[in-house]
Amino acid sequence: MSKNIFKPDPMLDNALRPKRWEDFVGQEKAKTNLRIMLEAAKKREEVVDHLLFYGGAGLGKTTLAYLIAQEIHANLKITSGPAIEKAADLASLLANLEEGDILFIDEIHRLNKMIEEVLYSAMESRMLNLVLGKRSSTRTVQLDLPPFTLIGATTRMGLLSSPLRSRFGAIFKLDFYELEDIKKILKNNAKVLGIKISDEATEILAKASRATPRVANRLLKRSRDLATIEGKDEIDAAISRKILELFDIDEWGLEATDRKILEVIIDRFNGGPVGIKALAAATNEEEDTIEEIYEPYLMRLGLLERTTRGRMVSDAGYKHLNLYHLGKKGEQKRLIE
Repeated sequence: MSKNIFKPDPMLDNALRPKRWEDFVGQEKAKTNLRIMLEAAKKREEVVDHLLFYGGAGLGKTTLAYLIAQEIHANLKITSGPAIEKAADLASLLANLEEGDILFIDEIHRLNKMIEEVLYSAMESRMLNLVLGKRSSTRTVQLDLPPFTLIGATTRMGLLSSPLRSRFGAIFKLDFYELEDIKKILKNNAKVLGIKISDEATEILAKASRATPRVANRLLKRSRDLATIEGKDEIDAAISRKILELFDIDEWGLEATDRKILEVIIDRFNGGPVGIKALAAATNEEEDTIEEIYEPYLMRLGLLERTTRGRMVSDAGYKHLNLYHLGKKGEQKRLIE
């Protein structure tokens, strides 16, 4: 069975999402700085400055937005870049905000430039500039906006324009999680799901979680399903290994598509370098999917390298696939051991 289990699962994510700051494991630097900002804003009785979170999918950007809203007792309104198709959509969202509200825009890098320009004055001076009418009868109307906080989230920081980035009061990078933090998350969420999990099973699932809480939670849920089917009240090592086998995931969290990316670069492009467009075409995957989901983790493990000329499989990548490394002329160079 080969299935991508890294896509969002809203019901699961909501059930396992931390409800208190104390329950949010990892990202200590970001949490510390955020708490300072929130406490200061509360003491001054001001709204929190605009915030931008960036990092890979599933690292806690949305969860932090929920926790911030809860901490300052604010209403949280959620949307995403692709959902805002025209300036009028954003204007409607902004016009309906009340004092102290938080507007969370996921995938904010996917806003088009015209929509971004509406945000500039809204973020900076709390003014909404609307252009009404057509051609000779056009006129600009300015609406005052109540004090509000915009929280943006992106997996592609480089795609945000400089003018938009500069209007955020603080920018936080969310990193991949340490193994011990993932193990804590698994232990905590096993209790939430009402099932025990052995230390060995926790270790196995943590290593295969791609250093990402969302993936760890997904593996935990599927392991609970299998334990239920097999009549066990605990997720043990056998259950966790079987889940990885069923979903075609190896011990380090690589799934079929990860291996396909490496194999395509080796087989079709002699190990690289290869550009993202050619790689996407050869693997039949979207460019964004490769860059946002698969590539960051492959690079973290040191299996894939990005150069100015394109992607290349590293020696560690060959070793992971147990393949021969070929020299530039195609001769067998050596077997990575």
